[in-house]
Amino acid sequence: MGDMVVVRKEGLYCVPGDFYIDPWRPVERAVITHAHGDHARYGSQRYLTAAPGVGVLRARMGEDAAIDGLAYGEKVVHNGVTVSLHPAGHVLGSSQVRMECGGEVWVASGDYKVEADKTCTPFEPVRCHSFITESTFGLPIYRWEPEQDIFDDINGWWRKNAEQGRCSVVFAYAFGKAQRILSGIDPSIGPVVCHGAVEPLSRAYRAEGVPLPPTVMVTDIDKAALRRALVIAPPSAAGSTWMRRFGDYSDAFASGWMLLRGARRRRSVDRGFVLSDHADWPGLMTAIRATEAQRIIVTHGSIPVMVRWLCEQGLDAAGFETEYGDEDEAVSAEASDA
Repeated sequence: MGDMVVVRKEGLYCVPGDFYIDPWRPVERAVITHAHGDHARYGSQRYLTAAPGVGVLRARMGEDAAIDGLAYGEKVVHNGVTVSLHPAGHVLGSSQVRMECGGEVWVASGDYKVEADKTCTPFEPVRCHSFITESTFGLPIYRWEPEQDIFDDINGWWRKNAEQGRCSVVFAYAFGKAQRILSGIDPSIGPVVCHGAVEPLSRAYRAEGVPLPPTVMVTDIDKAALRRALVIAPPSAAGSTWMRRFGDYSDAFASGWMLLRGARRRRSVDRGFVLSDHADWPGLMTAIRATEAQRIIVTHGSIPVMVRWLCEQGLDAAGFETEYGDEDEAVSAEASDA
């Protein structure tokens, strides 16, 4: 048998199974690792995703979309390929796709991180012969601090602003990053306001049993209370008329790219919090080793660097060119020369 997974113009294609993984064009059957826009695109006839992520995927694809949910670890057989989904630890419902056929096992990681958090099922290493891994932060410079340290920094910054009667605004991706921040803040400091793009996704998290503190919309809070509030908004809100209601506020951006010199300056924010839902360099290496795979295929990110490093470690490594990006890719593009 040739390669179980290849790249076609529609996306990553499982040849014997006749289905696609996170296709970037409409197809008949799509297995979706998670509901971020670069991995879950509209128009396919039928979708399969991990059960905890069905609600978010349906919110993106519409009520009429044909979406099936599969419990983590549950197996289905399609065209002789045994398929199961395993936690990726990226966002709610994120999964790795395990495919087995003729004694050969391939795993496509989607996006993942190895540090556990309160908002999604932790990453689960899956042994395989061939591992398709992301490499968003696939350079040795990327090494994350423990998330609790970042949450302590966010809470300290918010508390200081609140004591000074100044609103605190954190710009973060609406799906995943925003809810992770919510899970780590101290709501005793003041009220928490969510942008209209964030609130529906937080409801989907709560519906899956993820504990998040109470939040309000900006229309439901008086001006005096705003001076002690933490506001969580998507990056697109920066500079918009929506921001005018907060008066003299302090702002921050939460992203792994904030580790780079110049990224915060280009975002013109007061603070940069280095918080990512992707694996850092040590995390990527830990995940790859845990698969025990001898063949590694690297996608979206620092492909040449990781491929060269893995080959130097004695692995059979190569890259796939894909159309996946990153939820913080706008920041990445601005910071790429920093």
